Amino acid sequence: MDTNNTKDFTFAKLSDLKLPITFRISQLEGTRKPRPFSDLLEHPEYRFSGVQSSELSDIYVTCQLIADNKPLTIPYRTAYKAFKKDYTWNEWITLPYRYCDLPLNAQLTFTVWDIEGPNRPVPVGGSTFRMFGKKWTLRRGKHRLMLWPDREADGAHETTTPSKVGFKDEMGRLEKLVKKYERGDLAKLDWLDKLAFRRMEEIHAAEQAHSDKLFLYIDLPRFDFPVIYTEPEVSIATQMPSHTPGATHASATPAPALNNLDQHLWNIVDPDVARENPVEDKHTRLIRSHRSAPLDRDLKPNADTRDTLNEILNYPPTQELSAEDKNLIWKFRFYLTRDKRGLTKFLKSVTWRDASEVKQAVEVLLPMWVEIELDDALELLGPGTVDSRVRMFAVRQLRRADDDELLLYLLQLVQALKFERLSDGHRTTRSSQVVLSQEDSGLADFLIERGAQNPLLGNRFHWYLMVEVSDQHYKELYANVVYNFMRKLEQLEDGVERRELLKRQGVLVESLSAKAKEVRAWKDARPKKIDKLRAWLADSRSGMASMEPLPFPLNDRIHITGVIADKSSVFKSALFPLLIWFQTEGGGEYPIIFKNGDDMRQDQLVNQLFTLMERLLRKENLDLKISPYAVLATGPTEGMVQFVPSKAIAAIVSEYGTLLNYLRANNSDEGSVGTYGVRPDVIDTFVRSCAGYSVLTYILGVGDRHLDNLMLAPDGHFFHVDFGYILGRDPKPFPPPVKVCKEMVDAMGGATSKHYNRFKSLCYTAFTILRKNANLILNLATLMTDAHITDINLHSVREQLQEKFLLQMTEEEAIKAFETLLNETSYFTVVFDRIHDIAQYWRS
Repeated sequence: MDTNNTKDFTFAKLSDLKLPITFRISQLEGTRKPRPFSDLLEHPEYRFSGVQSSELSDIYVTCQLIADNKPLTIPYRTAYKAFKKDYTWNEWITLPYRYCDLPLNAQLTFTVWDIEGPNRPVPVGGSTFRMFGKKWTLRRGKHRLMLWPDREADGAHETTTPSKVGFKDEMGRLEKLVKKYERGDLAKLDWLDKLAFRRMEEIHAAEQAHSDKLFLYIDLPRFDFPVIYTEPEVSIATQMPSHTPGATHASATPAPALNNLDQHLWNIVDPDVARENPVEDKHTRLIRSHRSAPLDRDLKPNADTRDTLNEILNYPPTQELSAEDKNLIWKFRFYLTRDKRGLTKFLKSVTWRDASEVKQAVEVLLPMWVEIELDDALELLGPGTVDSRVRMFAVRQLRRADDDELLLYLLQLVQALKFERLSDGHRTTRSSQVVLSQEDSGLADFLIERGAQNPLLGNRFHWYLMVEVSDQHYKELYANVVYNFMRKLEQLEDGVERRELLKRQGVLVESLSAKAKEVRAWKDARPKKIDKLRAWLADSRSGMASMEPLPFPLNDRIHITGVIADKSSVFKSALFPLLIWFQTEGGGEYPIIFKNGDDMRQDQLVNQLFTLMERLLRKENLDLKISPYAVLATGPTEGMVQFVPSKAIAAIVSEYGTLLNYLRANNSDEGSVGTYGVRPDVIDTFVRSCAGYSVLTYILGVGDRHLDNLMLAPDGHFFHVDFGYILGRDPKPFPPPVKVCKEMVDAMGGATSKHYNRFKSLCYTAFTILRKNANLILNLATLMTDAHITDINLHSVREQLQEKFLLQMTEEEAIKAFETLLNETSYFTVVFDRIHDIAQYWRS
């Protein structure tokens, strides 16, 4: 109880309410309309549903406690009851959840169900009821919940089935007065109250007869006092560290100051905590006074400040800047214009709601800045950049990239077009507060121009756009880009021919997609499916047996002229993917796997990042024999993959016993010394590719590794397939951080062999090189956060990918930490209890 000189305020704290949540489901009111006769003709079984019967149907209610879109309890349902006059349950429900544990956004969902056939419940209506009112008080007493017809209560934070809406009726108004009457807020007069309640019953009956709405009545406990939401109290004495200088030990007599604390003080949640602090805002404006701009031009940091600035500039792109960091960057903004690393950090320091600050940043400082690296330009095209003039600056930097480098980033640049649209929306909603540019940054025009100039780039650009056009949210945006790209092609000398080639590619993909669906639907055994597929491929009417040379969508450098029907097949899996062998110009062969019903976009991204990292390693003269296979998603649920002739390690062990026996069978060299009867170049390729993929899969957090998705080609190339789990997600317990299995180490000669030591040395070198390029990889992954890829989101990129690079450590500390991780994976050096964990992981 809090008191003052004028009035007593009496209330209870939620954190003191240790009781389980209890409520009563009272009754359902309203008229349920039977189905129209047309529905009964179309679905005769509806005649037996409860609503069609002259008697009251056996409906029931389910309820569940939900917060933050997650269930806090299992669903509860009312007991069976045979209704005679009306739908009245009067059943108390007690949930296994205490009031004191409730979050502020807790909700109860109620759904009324009817039965329309055997094991076929259908929702009569649903409603989502918030446990707390506007003033953070726990709701109590009787409540009337409006049911949304034919819908199950969703329980979402922004629910589509709220229990109360703008709808108002006379009965609703009267029920509010009744609540005040029950609380004692209205004076009681017995003779007048009886007349009033009798009149209310008449109004209620009249409204119920004419209303087409359904209402569910519930009763909550009527506590004597209002219950205010509070968080559990924390004992300050228990948090006092015993080693604080000048303080007595916690186990001894507590400090006198703590004994004198008012025990009735308690914490409540501050609703303004997420808003901007006006004091801090004023402080920032004073620090960044534009009157000091002329003086700031010549301002230079001292040695200590310079070290602090360098430390800030070396932050990874996903790390947030503190207010102190931002103010320091702003103070030395003119000094930093000569540092190419400084622009991204400076733009994060700008107060974008301050018009004069924005003007100085984009009109004065941005043109002064030195050219930045391409990885920083990619960061400026991400979701955090809200001014198109900054994005335009980033596009100008991208123009320095050659076609091969642009092809590496093209997947992300196509995704960045979504953030162009996002920034436009941002400008529209805040135009009254922020002076931001309304111009187009030119990213789409830049990609169209480069795609038109280079057929290889244009072909890949076209297929990336085709996937995005199927996204309803961005369909209009990407359809407009496709239209402008086609118009640009028409202006070229060979434009008509290139458009025709793209059209033929589309027909080819549509044919393969339709056939893949058809094969999956066939009820035949797999051998019969293969025979029917080969017959279709060989049939001239399919257009697959022979064709004019066509750049293949998966790899434009290869021109196909037909298929090899006898070699084509169907894989034994749930989706029955097609293995198609294409004949290429010049007599070569190019096998691919076509899948329908599987989202290939995550595999496409992983292999693209593998290709990028392989280029980064080669720039440092480190060739780890990484050979990423080509992947192209041609739609949200279909795509094609390059087929690399190889065997899974599980199959090799089953057939040959060891990987060395397999390599020896394909590359025997009896005269070799130290390579176990295998050609030295093959062992070298095996060791290098094992090191490369071990580091690459560690960085991307590839999960669900087992001996069936680790592959080995006859020439010694080792590689991974199937990337359904990345960035730390793994369906198996105890996944090792670096994916190195016993069979790989044995093939190198064991954990004490020179080949294994060389393998570890190559791993350390590769990790160090890629760590230096962490910003580029982080920025590319961040641009994919809106690509509808299962494991890619802003949290996973920031938490998982950044953690893999160990960016919080120095280079020496990071290498030592990575060495420890690698040694933990070795079956030879691992401690006993980890052996069992890793063995369990690798067991498929």
